Amino acid sequence: MNTPFLSVRDLRVHFSTEDGVVKAVDGLSFDLAEGRTLGIVGESGSGKSVTNLAILGLHDRDHTAVDGEILLDGKDLLTATERQLERLRGSTMSMIFQDALASLSPFHTIGKQIGETYRKHTGASRPAARSRAVEMLRRVGIPQPDLRVDDYPHQFSGGMRQRAMIAMALVCDPRLLIADEPTTALDVTVQAQIMDLLKDLQQEFGTAIVFITHDLGVISHVADEVLVMYGGRCVERGTRSEVLRTPQHPYTWGLLGSMPSLDGPVDVPLSPIPGLPPSLLNPPSGCRFHPRCAFVAKVPAGLCVTDSPELRVTAGRGAACHLTAGQRREFFTDYATPQPN
Repeated sequence: MNTPFLSVRDLRVHFSTEDGVVKAVDGLSFDLAEGRTLGIVGESGSGKSVTNLAILGLHDRDHTAVDGEILLDGKDLLTATERQLERLRGSTMSMIFQDALASLSPFHTIGKQIGETYRKHTGASRPAARSRAVEMLRRVGIPQPDLRVDDYPHQFSGGMRQRAMIAMALVCDPRLLIADEPTTALDVTVQAQIMDLLKDLQQEFGTAIVFITHDLGVISHVADEVLVMYGGRCVERGTRSEVLRTPQHPYTWGLLGSMPSLDGPVDVPLSPIPGLPPSLLNPPSGCRFHPRCAFVAKVPAGLCVTDSPELRVTAGRGAACHLTAGQRREFFTDYATPQPN
């Protein structure tokens, strides 16, 4: 079996605050091979972005405890120095942030910002960096890139700014790309264009991609494997088809039930998950989803309240739930059956 390009083992990211310790990520493990896309999905506050900031080494080390193991091509990023991480960021690994307008400097042209990233990691001259910026803008579908390279971010539309961010992230041909909800603020047509663009660029460069989102609809178009997070933990893992067609965890059922369907009855109401995500300052005992779960009473001896379910993974497939396999099949069938008004 080939060694995964990115391997995360028992990752824990805890923040110290005046009110106590926030357990933002609490024991997360996954692997990712080159040329593959891992979709990490979950509500806001589930630990998705915190996980990927830990991979990039962007947490404040004075106020954040990061434990576990993060191996990138065999190198442990958690033991790397800040200087070593700076050399890796932008070259071997890179990130597309959610809000391109906030991430790009308003004082410098798009071309200068892309070119400076290239110069930092390659030592290229300014003319060579400018040529590279024009080339990357052309690759991501910016019209008239030789002219638009001198524009400022406010002169680009939202979709064009996101394309410019992708150009900047890929300018040094990174082997790992982290996309943090890159399509959230865009309309559906531009979303589809950005997702197709990432697929095309992945095929060209062989990049490993971690795609963070709260939208399972987006996941269905971009991911090879899916990791569902809740309360700082992984509650389900599997291939895209497995998680979307035969989900094993009630939280995943809830995410699917809250999505509109294009091929189902038009009079079926959406079923939002009741309640709110847990406080990671004082998380619930047992299964962190149990205060919002409709199936707690189906598990004997109150295990959901007292015991945290173990995530058992076989051949990349697993779910952290006390329900038996038979119960999951039965309850998901009932849960997934449309109930018209």
